[in-house]
Amino acid sequence: MSPLWTGTDLVAAMAGRPVGSMPQGITGISIDSRTLRPGEAFFAIKGDQFDGHDFATAAIKAGASLLVVQENKLPALGRLNTPMIVVPDVLEALVATGIAARTRSKAKIIAVTGSAGKTSTKEGLRTALSAVGTVHASDKSFNNHWGVPLTLARMPAETDYAVFEIGMNHPGEIRPLVKMVRPHIAIVTMIAAAHLGFFKDVEEIATAKAEIFESVEPGGHALLNRDDAHFKQLEKAARDAGVDNVWGFGEHSRATFKLVKTKMFADGAAFTAKMAGEDLVAKIRAPGRHMVQNAIAVLAASYLAGADMARVSHALADMRPEEGRGARHRLQHSQGAFVLIDESYNANPASIRAAMDVLQATDVNGHGRRIAVLGDMLELGVHSQALHAELAETIDPAATGVVLLVGPEMKALAEALPDTMRVEHRETVGELQPVLTGLVRAGDVVMIKASKSIGASRLVTALRDMFPAAETNPQRETAQDA
Repeated sequence: MSPLWTGTDLVAAMAGRPVGSMPQGITGISIDSRTLRPGEAFFAIKGDQFDGHDFATAAIKAGASLLVVQENKLPALGRLNTPMIVVPDVLEALVATGIAARTRSKAKIIAVTGSAGKTSTKEGLRTALSAVGTVHASDKSFNNHWGVPLTLARMPAETDYAVFEIGMNHPGEIRPLVKMVRPHIAIVTMIAAAHLGFFKDVEEIATAKAEIFESVEPGGHALLNRDDAHFKQLEKAARDAGVDNVWGFGEHSRATFKLVKTKMFADGAAFTAKMAGEDLVAKIRAPGRHMVQNAIAVLAASYLAGADMARVSHALADMRPEEGRGARHRLQHSQGAFVLIDESYNANPASIRAAMDVLQATDVNGHGRRIAVLGDMLELGVHSQALHAELAETIDPAATGVVLLVGPEMKALAEALPDTMRVEHRETVGELQPVLTGLVRAGDVVMIKASKSIGASRLVTALRDMFPAAETNPQRETAQDA
């Protein structure tokens, strides 16, 4: 396999000054000395908390073949013998490297944004398109001002398909990122009140997401959720940006890529979709109608990319939720097993609604209960109290036995829920943890959902540490044809 870069190519890409003998083959790009693998180039980026230059020695010990460093930091690094490329700004050098990688690539490029479902759709595309070619996609949620150029810089020249997640929490943040990516297909999964604290209203969020259309390649495609209330706004924005082809996916009667029939199971779904007039049957190992919607977007983008749809739909059966985004764990209590649904990575009103739908459609065993553990949704600004209180509408007292709430904003939901429900509210994850671990019992289904910085993932870790993994049981239906 060819090296990712040569030293000479990197020097040219970033217009840097070489110091020492440039390596012939560079196997990868790293910005973290802890995860750097031998042969990779280390970009010493200065972040909000750490300066990569402070970890140059650690990067060399880990096997870095090349350092990319800032000119004014060079005197402090003078004793290092590893080859270097010296630049005015390391982050800008990473951006330039990403742009060079995009320029040399002949891959079909897909970019994904939206208020929810970005990572699931990106991972679904990685899974499905791997059946028909080599796929390069961003790690985790590398979707910001350093994650996108890093993902580009890591893209091998021989890639067939590349998938980029593009995020934002302020207006104007998508524009420079999509300008680097220049997608052939731009997907908007859905629009919802995420990061609403930085916007006047949800329409402004839609306008910011629509920046993804501005750098779609000539002859390219915009793929929009036809069921979304902001479809027409996004469609107009795409056409105004010069996108030649605008398509809708979803259940709407006018969707080009239409969900026709769905059957939900405990750990997944089977569905029929009409792809530009042709029926296609597929399965996924991820429960919830929102995951089926994401799968339709995956199939639609694959179709627009010219992929073999029989092979893509077959591969889609391996689409499953990621850790923190719906991954399921069957854990063993002393009296029997219970199910943990890990949704701890992020939360906004739309994603909590989807997660509650999954919880309330999941069967319990014996005397088990459905336990919703919900933490604060952040970045909602002046709308926060009202949006937290409105979550009461998503919780069915007949289906959910216990609601555990954490964070100061969730107090509004605690006050909005009926007195007949068992509701516990705590200010911090540390205070809630003993409540949860002492409450759970055999047969329960526990769903944990919150914005990442609340730290609800610690509740997931606590349960998994306290209760060992149980033997898996066969997939069971929880819903009929829908």
